[in-house]
Amino acid sequence: MKILLANDDGYRAPGLNRLREGLAGAAEITVVAPDRNRSGASNSLTLDLPLRVQRAEEGVWYVINGTPTDCVHIAITGLFDHEFDMVMSGINDGANLGDDVLYSGTVAAAVEGRYLGLPAIALSMVPGEGRLQHFDTGAAVARMLLDRLLADPLPRSTILNVNIPDLPLEQIRGLEATRLGYRHRAEPVVKARDPRGRRIYWVGMAGPGQDAGPGTDFHAVAHGSVSVTPLQVDLTRHGAIDGLRDWLGRVS
Repeated sequence: MKILLANDDGYRAPGLNRLREGLAGAAEITVVAPDRNRSGASNSLTLDLPLRVQRAEEGVWYVINGTPTDCVHIAITGLFDHEFDMVMSGINDGANLGDDVLYSGTVAAAVEGRYLGLPAIALSMVPGEGRLQHFDTGAAVARMLLDRLLADPLPRSTILNVNIPDLPLEQIRGLEATRLGYRHRAEPVVKARDPRGRRIYWVGMAGPGQDAGPGTDFHAVAHGSVSVTPLQVDLTRHGAIDGLRDWLGRVS
């Protein structure tokens, strides 16, 4: 089995290295990752600049001066002669819960794999207090999911968004199938001035969970379980089509 690994924290991120180590021996691993942190890049492709691919110092990793989506797209559509069987993205340094999936480069890398015909998994660690300490737990969960997929494959249209509490593996309560919750409105922008006195703005922190009850990804990780949410790429609100058709029929 050949697995493509990508992320949005950059090729030096510890989560990516732990994921590679955790999957070693189970599959042939290829890493293609951004040259720097590209968190929040979402599904963006670089269309106005050429992309360059370099080998990292480690010799077995490929580094691209682009977005997570660029990395997966180039890797699958021409960088290599061989085909991949799956895309894994992460392990992200931070949660990708609820609304986060719309902005996340980690999730976007997995979605790009799905667009190009491969099953994909996005993995993120949900911090508690302070810095993340248990990327090894995330790597172990990734290996469990891979072993399960090898034994009983999911459809190639599958995208799994996986969020793992930052806990020792023995304290994880289990894996829970969840839906996306959603957050409260984001915090206000942070206003500041640059050294020349010009106004600058920092995007405010994401809001806390609002729809965070039982069954949601927020609830699962808050109670010590791994949240596994199946995603789809069809954003159509199918139940609204008939009503919209009637509404459009009244346009004069």
